[in-house]
Amino acid sequence: MSSITNILRQHAENQFATELEALIAADTRQRPPRWKMSPWAVSKYLLGGKLDNGVEITPKYIGNARVIEIAVATLATDRALLLLGVPGTAKSWVSEHLAAAISGDSTMIVQGTAGTSEEALRYGWNYAHLLAKGPSLDAVVPSPLMRAMREGKIARIEELTRIPGEVQDSLITILSEKMLPIAELDEEVLAQKGFNVIATANDRDRGVNELSSALKRRFNTVVLPSPRTADEEVRIVETRVASLGRALELPGEGPALEEIRRIVTVFRELREGVTTDGKTKLKGSSASMSTAEAISVITHGMSLAAHFGDGVLRGADLAAGMVGAIVKDPVQDRIVMLEYLETVVKERNGWKDLYRACRDVMN
Repeated sequence: MSSITNILRQHAENQFATELEALIAADTRQRPPRWKMSPWAVSKYLLGGKLDNGVEITPKYIGNARVIEIAVATLATDRALLLLGVPGTAKSWVSEHLAAAISGDSTMIVQGTAGTSEEALRYGWNYAHLLAKGPSLDAVVPSPLMRAMREGKIARIEELTRIPGEVQDSLITILSEKMLPIAELDEEVLAQKGFNVIATANDRDRGVNELSSALKRRFNTVVLPSPRTADEEVRIVETRVASLGRALELPGEGPALEEIRRIVTVFRELREGVTTDGKTKLKGSSASMSTAEAISVITHGMSLAAHFGDGVLRGADLAAGMVGAIVKDPVQDRIVMLEYLETVVKERNGWKDLYRACRDVMN
């Protein structure tokens, strides 16, 4: 079995095991049934800060603390949690860390797609066992939700609105009755204390299936907003890029703060349709222009600089990733990008290198 140090992306409970252990050891507050730590400690794990014993907890979410507190408080009740937001607002990231802190296990996950079946949410069958010995509990293949119910843990459903509506509604009984019937065997699985569901969704992408009103009522919805300020977004990008750089073992220097700020500025301006000084209105791109995209552009640039440059991140290393992130529609987005380059980037002091590099990529 591969060493955990060779795994490309560790689960949150493994990557931050030291912090979780320190929080559990320092946590004296009341814990809900089967929770690894108290709601206060879960919030501390997500938001970061220094413990009384001197251990520094790194922030996993940078933004409004109240959003996280509401999410954690929801999971301490019998209502499921729906994290809603535009693409790139860290919904999956928050979901994973909440599950890791509460259950010590973030792996009970269903990835929602247009092809997700009811079996993926409920249970399937081992047909070899079924044919050999007939229907029995031993022939049932439990879904992640069923396993979470049996073990009293958090189950995660990613991109809930991508799942067909009739499949979504199979969650209603699970969320309202805390019970999963196995009609073929006249059996049922009853949820143990500690069980709950975190779902993520966005309503901006194509292929979205609206939740039924009956299912919406079973969730408490928490909206994860885009970063409020450029400084906040720069901090998020800087933190995640540093973490990814270590995981990917990229050689060379870390990105200069100024390069991160340039990419964040570009993305925010195109996302909001106006320059930071409010003087120039801009056409919007069809791309999401999210914080996650900015992180990807910086990481891609670091790789270029490390392997095909001198290790120092510059505008030429950022250009290809930046153009690729913005120009999703080869016709309309290309017009948006060219106009932005000529009216904003070209005229901005200290940005000539980025302008030339982007023009080279687009020519």
